This record gives sequence, structure tokens and C-alpha cells, in this order.
Amino acid sequence: MRASCPIWQPPYVPALTRPRDIDALLEKLHRNYDLTKIKAIGGAAQHALVWWKSTTVPSLSSLDPHVPLHSQFPAQTFSLPNTPVAQDTSSQTHGLAIEALLGGPDHMAARVGNCANASMVAAQLLRVRETWPQEVWARTGRVQLASAFMGSLITGKWTSMGEAEACATGAWVHGANHNAVSPGHTAGQGYWDEGVLDIVGGSREEGRRVRGWLGDVDVSGGSRKAGNVSRYLVERYGFDPDTIVAPFTTDYLASYLSQLPSPGDAVISFGPMDTLLAPAQHYIPTRLYNLFPHPAQDTNEKRKYIAVLTSRNADVPRALVRDMYTKSWSAFDRLVAIVPPGGSIGLDDKLFSFWHLQPDAYPFARVKGIYRFETGIKVNEFRDLRANPRCLLESQILAFRVKWSHMISTGVLGTSRKASVSPTPPPFSGRTNSALSSLGLSFDPYDHSPLPTRILATGAAANFPSVANLVGDIFNAPVFVPLTQIDSAQVVPHRNAPAQGYPSRVALGGAYLARWVWSREWGTGGLGVFEDEMKRLLGKRWVSTGGTLLRSNINGATSAVTGLGGSSGANSGTSTPYGHPGSRLGLGNTDEEIENERNGRSVVGAHGNLGVIGGGVYGAAFNETIAIGQSRLRTQTNSTADSSTSSGMPPSSAFTTPDLALSNLGIMAPGLSASSSTQTNGNAGAATPTTPTPLTPVVALATSDAEAQLGLAKVAEPDVDAFMTYASIVPEYSRLETMVFKGIV
Repeated sequence: MRASCPIWQPPYVPALTRPRDIDALLEKLHRNYDLTKIKAIGGAAQHALVWWKSTTVPSLSSLDPHVPLHSQFPAQTFSLPNTPVAQDTSSQTHGLAIEALLGGPDHMAARVGNCANASMVAAQLLRVRETWPQEVWARTGRVQLASAFMGSLITGKWTSMGEAEACATGAWVHGANHNAVSPGHTAGQGYWDEGVLDIVGGSREEGRRVRGWLGDVDVSGGSRKAGNVSRYLVERYGFDPDTIVAPFTTDYLASYLSQLPSPGDAVISFGPMDTLLAPAQHYIPTRLYNLFPHPAQDTNEKRKYIAVLTSRNADVPRALVRDMYTKSWSAFDRLVAIVPPGGSIGLDDKLFSFWHLQPDAYPFARVKGIYRFETGIKVNEFRDLRANPRCLLESQILAFRVKWSHMISTGVLGTSRKASVSPTPPPFSGRTNSALSSLGLSFDPYDHSPLPTRILATGAAANFPSVANLVGDIFNAPVFVPLTQIDSAQVVPHRNAPAQGYPSRVALGGAYLARWVWSREWGTGGLGVFEDEMKRLLGKRWVSTGGTLLRSNINGATSAVTGLGGSSGANSGTSTPYGHPGSRLGLGNTDEEIENERNGRSVVGAHGNLGVIGGGVYGAAFNETIAIGQSRLRTQTNSTADSSTSSGMPPSSAFTTPDLALSNLGIMAPGLSASSSTQTNGNAGAATPTTPTPLTPVVALATSDAEAQLGLAKVAEPDVDAFMTYASIVPEYSRLETMVFKGIV
């Protein structure tokens, strides 16, 4: 970075990191396995660029097998040694400039399928041309996405990006886009938008040069192999020359593939960027969402798409709220659990917060700041600080719920929706348009039938019982989490990356794609649709093993899931503990658990031993059986509703919450010092430090065979009462959200 750059450093990845990582992976595999048994290779990478110099590009087909990969790609091979990843927002203004030149977000979305965002390749290219030294642009000879770059290293030849990735560049016109018909291009075939490339290059000549950098696009739908393994891998590591390499794709698309979603499902990935992905049946581009072709489909089947909603204000606000108002993720999770929906028991004094720490997707491209509202009035801080964690999470999930309703109204997802998850029909499903207009909405917030049938959740936040329950309540849908993640969470519950020995969803999605392409290349039969074929294979395995769960640890360690039944997260509280009888059994912990917390002790779930890479996704049988639950189960804690504290915290004027021993939760009472807080706990001034209780992650509830054989476990169930509570909040939430992005507040 140059000295003139700001203090804050955007997230960059050195180009040499990927060859080094491939070297490390292949060396480890070579030491432990017979690589001749590998039949297909797949993979994925972040949506980032690799900038090759025009003069020093090596011959990928003639690499020296006696030398590691990274040694054959010195730093001077790349015109831009360090490149930004998807989380970087430094290209946001350049994306907005492209959008403005194309006529605004509506015109841009109609033309290239999405509107401005900082992750667009077009925006990143423009930023390099305008802000970096001119020699960087002049000496560039080729630009590859990281996924295509890794595929090139494995195959030993230049590979192209897939059409799904091309549609994310902001410069590709999809063949099914009837809004952008250009002379000289065959109808039904995609092409690079010359107008966008000219804007990026600054002239027609430079635009054509950029077109050469990007190369051709693989429009086969990912159904054909990218090639076979390179001579380098055969001679250095002993791969079979016939080992095929499937097309590599972007990380979030590979994670989506690993979940094998059905029509009507929604995949929510929590992380540095929260993402909601859903199967789409039609290509209807609008500014409301991004739309990509499915990365694994046969050219003969009806075209499928993936609709994507994103939020950049995800993990960072959650971590900031944790640091500001609690001492640990456990305290954060439990504080969310004990606060009522909307931060208040009352119906007319709900609390709302909007955390926009960095520019986000439309319509928040120019919004930045923290906005809090009490009784509809903007405030600097809530009167009760304990409301902040729950209000943040509610805002993040309600944003997806509102965006989903706008998205489905376009018809992009098709008409196959759930009939009714709950036996209770929506009581206001017959609202007229005038009634909806009076609410300020274009959809009925009380009608859950257009919402997802299932939520498939991944990412560290999905390990929090309060978050899983909150998602189920707001969408009125069961929430499923991969068994691999549940087991990994017993080791490290608050990291997005899995613990050692547990496969990531991205890697598993790449492996599924490789298996599907291999069956097609070798004509082994099977079903043509990717999801159908993988479900067939997993179902076949399920039957042949007598209903054995998929192995979640690649070392063959015993799963922490001893049976798919039980209550999720014994220390973490219900999501909406007020006004809903039945399975909501109260607040807090048992006396024994409270005593353990006071003494700094906790009981942690058992997990398997960790070791080096070994085994595989399918391997030694487990002894676990599926436990059939008899009733609806949720994340619960038991009874601190009657517990009291002498901490001296004044009662909230916003809502009444059962008082807790906040120091045991890792939460500092407002206005109290550490010493005074200790004194009020009965220690007469003796400073006795306590250790916050570790986060207790979600556990599997009773799960049907249909989900269990795919490696999914239910962690939260729908609750129509809780859904109605949030439905009543949606109109006010939407009103305040509109005020925020219009700059009225």
C-alpha cells in the first residue's frame, strides 16, 4: 500500500497465497493417500481477481515437477501482487459511477443483471485504472477470477470463468436477458457488454483490451469438465492422468451447492457478508437482488437461476455490539434470548436499530451510520442498553424478510411456495390492497405462505441458539444446519471457519460438483439435474448403511451428535419468552447451572479428537440412531424469571425484563464499576474475577430421514405466534428503514 492511503487497510490477499495453499494441500494429501484413487477434483475461491503481467506469464503446461508451484510464480509475475477480496468496499464509488453512466440502478440491473456493488469486477477494474499508478494498468496482460486461476493451476492450461461468475462482474449480458438486445450478437447467447467495458477502460480501444483480459466465458452450465489434471500434478504427486477437473466456482455458490436446496428453500450464510440465496425459475433482473445462472446444470435442462440478497453489515456490527455491551458471545446470545421481541413487551413502544457501518447494496449504497429509534423517534442510545444485541439481530433478519417479500413479488422464484407450515392459517391473509397501502407495504406481513419452506443456515451466527430461533420465528420456517457445522461448533462455536478436521461447506460443494461432472463424463448413468443426482447418491448410501449419518469429521472422529433429538443450546434462552405458552418453559438456568456459572465452571459438550487430514465425506459407519421427538422443541433456558440481583441497575423505562446476575453473564451493569459490581454480588468488596460462561451452541432436534441423509439437522422450529409478533413489527420497521435510506433522519 502507498503511504498516501488511509489508515484503514482494505482486505487484500497476495496473489502468491493461492499457489502456496495448493502446494501445502497437495503435499499433505501426497503424504497420507494414494492419489491415483482420486477420480475428480473440484474447488472454489473467493470472488477476487488475479492480475497477470503481459510479459512474464509462464507456460502452465510446462511447469517443472521438481519445484513447488509457488516457486514458479514469483511476485513479478503479477502486475498487482495484492488484490482485494469480496469484503473490500474501496471500489464502491467506482461501482456507483458505472451505475450512473448506465442510467441508474434500474437501467443497470436490466442491462447486466445487477446494480452497483463494491465486489463487481467492473468496479475493481475501474478503481485500478483511476487510482493505481499507470504502469500497473499498462503492464497487465490477463485478468482472472481466483476460481479460474486455481483451476488453471490444476489443469495446466488457461480456464475460463463460468457464466454464473461472469454475471457477477457487472459487465456480462446473460443470454436470457431480453432487455438488452445488441446488434451483432446471437439471440440467446451471452456476451460482454462493450458499453461497460468502454467505461472501465476509458476509451473504446482500452475497452477492447479489457475484453481480451477477461477472455471467453464457459456457458456450458458447469456440466462439462474443465480438463484433466496437469502433467505437473501427475509427475510430482502421482495423480492418475485421467483424473478430471470440474469447473471451479465462487465460494458462496459452492456453499449453496453443498446444501442441495429444493424449490421453496432459502439458504442463509452468516459471515463477514450475510447472504440469502434462493432457487429461481426465471430470469427477471431487477435492482432488488442479484441474479446468477445456476453453476451446475445441463445444457438440455430448463435454465435455473439463483437469486441472491446480500448485506455487508453483518459480522462486524455483531462483533461491535458484543464488545460494546457484553463481554463474550455467550453473554451476547443469552441477552438476545431474554429480551422480548422488538425490545419491549408493549405493542406500541418497540425499539429498532440500523447498523450501516459501510456502504451496502441498493438502496443503502450511500447510507452510513448507526440509527436507533424508540417509539418512532430517533435517539442516540436506547434507555436500556440490554436491547442493543437483540435489536441488531432483528434488524438484520427482518431486512432479509422484507427483501424476500419484495423479491418474490417479481415472480423470479416461480409459484411453487409452501402451503402452510403451521396448522394455523394466517388470520389476515385476505387483506385488500387498500388495507396493505394503509400499512405502507406492498405485501401482507401476516401471510407466511410466500415465505421459504425451509431455512438452510450456515456460518458462525447460525451456531447461536438465539439466532437460529430468531430466524425461524421471523420466517415461520424450520431452520436446518449442516451436521458438520454442528459438530465443529462444539469445538469452536464462534468462528466462520470450521475446526480442524471438519470440512467446509465450500469444499464440500466443490466435491459434489466434481462427482456430478465425473458421472456425466464417464457415462455412469444417474439423473441429469445436479440436486436430484446428489440426493439420489446420498439416499442410496443412506439405505445401504442402514440409516447411518454422514461422517462430519474427516479423521473419523465420533460425532458430537448422538441422536437427532433434544433441546438446542441448554444455556441460551428462548427467542421470544413472552406471551407464548406451550414449549416456552421460562427463562434462565437451573440452580446447579447458576452455581457453576458463579464458580466459573461450565459443562462443555464432548467432541471428537482432531488430527491430520484423513478419511472422507463417506466412510466408517456411526453408531448414532435417529431419535424421533414427541413434541415441538426449541432453544431453551429454564428459570431465572424469578431470580433477582442487587446490582443496583435502575428499571428500564422501555420495557421490563427479568433482572439477571449480569456479571455472571459477562455483562457490565450501566453506571457501575467492576469493583462496585463485585460488591453487590455479596463479596463485600473482595474483587473475585469471574470467567464468562462459554457459548453453548445449537444442537440437533428431531430431524426427518429426508434431511438427515443429506447431512442436515433441524435446530429450530416455526412458531406461528412468534411469527405474528414479528409480522406486526414489519410495517414500522419498513417505515423507519425507508426514512434511513432516503436520508430523512
